[in-house]
Amino acid sequence: MTDIADMLDLARRALERFHEVQVDDDGAVTFVHGAVPCVVQGLELEEGLPVLNVTCVVAWDLSLELDVPTRVAMGAGEGLFGTPRVVRGDNGWDVTLRYAFPVAGLQEKPLGTLLMLVAGHASALRAELVD
Repeated sequence: MTDIADMLDLARRALERFHEVQVDDDGAVTFVHGAVPCVVQGLELEEGLPVLNVTCVVAWDLSLELDVPTRVAMGAGEGLFGTPRVVRGDNGWDVTLRYAFPVAGLQEKPLGTLLMLVAGHASALRAELVD
């Protein structure tokens, strides 16, 4: 499977077992897990290497008085599936979680499990950061 549209359709079907999903004009698949909005995008890094990228918006506009970067660096919401990023925004700290992985050979059910592990990690991180 090297067609990006096919990869994203597989992700959509996998996610529909768990969530209501939307397909954006560019083919990206969006869903919300708990209070965490997520998007799945696809690309082919090179011929034969299709990759899905999941980005979850964990929290936004967290008070600058909170030491969010340290909390995240010390393992808040620690999990194996995704890399958190903390950015100082105009209105406070913004936190995202990204995970990219090759999709070749994955079937719908295992892909759904993997996507839910990423979204679950994002939700756990949010629970630790947002009181």
